[in-house]
Amino acid sequence: MNFHGKKIGIIGLGKSGYWSAKLASSLNCNVFISDINLDINHPYVHDLKQLNIEVELGKHSDRFLDCDLVIKSPGIPNRIDIINKISNLNIPIISEIEFASLHSNVKNICVTGTNGKTTTVSLIFDILNSELNVLKAGNIGIPFSKVVFENMLYKENKFDFCIIELSSFQLEHSNFLKKEISAILNISVDHMDRYDSFENYLNTKMKIFENSNYCIYNFDDEKIKKSVTSNNSNVYAFSLKKGHGSFYLDNNKIKSVNSNYTLDIDKCNLKGVHNISNFVAAATIAKKVGIRDNNIFKIIKNFKGLSHRFEHFLTKDGIDFINDSKSTNIDSAVKAIKSIDNSIILIMGGIPKEEDFSSILKFKNKIKAVIAYGKASQSISDSLSKQMNVKMIENFKDAVNMSIKYAGKESTILLSPACSSFDQFKNFEERGTVFKNMVERFYA
Repeated sequence: MNFHGKKIGIIGLGKSGYWSAKLASSLNCNVFISDINLDINHPYVHDLKQLNIEVELGKHSDRFLDCDLVIKSPGIPNRIDIINKISNLNIPIISEIEFASLHSNVKNICVTGTNGKTTTVSLIFDILNSELNVLKAGNIGIPFSKVVFENMLYKENKFDFCIIELSSFQLEHSNFLKKEISAILNISVDHMDRYDSFENYLNTKMKIFENSNYCIYNFDDEKIKKSVTSNNSNVYAFSLKKGHGSFYLDNNKIKSVNSNYTLDIDKCNLKGVHNISNFVAAATIAKKVGIRDNNIFKIIKNFKGLSHRFEHFLTKDGIDFINDSKSTNIDSAVKAIKSIDNSIILIMGGIPKEEDFSSILKFKNKIKAVIAYGKASQSISDSLSKQMNVKMIENFKDAVNMSIKYAGKESTILLSPACSSFDQFKNFEERGTVFKNMVERFYA
């Protein structure tokens, strides 16, 4: 499509909507953006109006039915009335990611998975950045439209790759997104409020391999392995087991089949056994674009990880404190628990994505107590209390204080909620920050 003069409608005035509006306006499109909220004082509203972009607040009107193309922000549900009307008229609906990609001259490396996406994308960026000129964007919190707009990627440029984190929501409307390399890290139950079934969610994630030159998948994840057609010449596995990729785990060391370099995982800054698979995934991608093994291992060893993701932020009086607030599903909590050898006081709760927490029972011998808070507390108790010590409490702050009372020397207080944060917090970042601040004030 030649976008000059086209009518572009954008649903959702979050970061992705705002930056896709700015990019579309810079391309001489007629831009109309709509948001269901009524915050006329939002800074985005003022800025876009200064660019002569029409902003509609408080509704999604039929103005969209006169558009040539609609860009849907990822958080907008697929079944709202205006989406149905747009679809019935066969007006193309695409994601912000896809719109940006249509104007980018940089090759894309795209990564998805249920857990660990942002950490892995950040690690890939750091590794590639040691030898190449790279950018990062997507679900990591940086709209691709912003990257394209600010770096003028629609022109000749010096960048080799953009590493893009993709959620299932972003993949839903990215049918033509071209990828030099695509990777899926893992899959587990998530977002069942958005999808009719786990199969539907999995199939959406597997769209990552469409229009990709090299497809990289987790051989150790049975659900993914069953979904991959591995006889294609462009499909490659990564694995902790030898014989299924360029790197593997042996005697607590990541080894390369192409060199004598090794990486002792005990010497890595980023801890947690659940991260090792993502280390191997990042190394596999880096190797595919020609990064040297010594640089790959050096960057992985020194990588410190991100806040709120199995973040060991304090040890006091023999107690380790780990902030894993990004854990918003049960599988991510299980992986965190597996990574701890000490006796655990586990803080869980928020808004549950699943009602059955019984997979935690396999770790009952290493968990001293479960402090269950918020809306999920009853489901957690129902699943665990017959075999484990579960304390139900409504308020998150009270749950943190209770966990400190239960802890003893050589124990770990682990915040790994396994639920979304939106009952008591704006997001998982706020939840993790409150946890850290409370702990640090307690010992001040």
